[in-house]
Amino acid sequence: MTYSRNRYDQDFKKNAVRLSFNSSKPVKIIASELGVPESALYRWRKLYTEDGKQTPFASLEAENRALKRENAELALERDMLKKSAAYFASLQKEPRSFLVNHY
Repeated sequence: MTYSRNRYDQDFKKNAVRLSFNSSKPVKIIASELGVPESALYRWRKLYTEDGKQTPFASLEAENRALKRENAELALERDMLKKSAAYFASLQKEPRSFLVNHY
């Protein structure tokens, strides 16, 4: 059995959140009528207000995603620099006799 993940656009999410806030029905019933998982509707309610505006949680989540992406890129760069430093260090195996004073 294959599992396909549904993707919903922002307008659908905002309308679903508005409906869930303005309806007297429980979220579980609204979610089943819309054909979305109940957990997704609760997550969308964290991201959007009943007016359809983004909540502070949504902006923090976006910032967190961006910081995680930047952290992964920096870790990759660090690892590449470590490997290149080790490579260039292995090329300098000759003793540096000119630094030693022979008195």
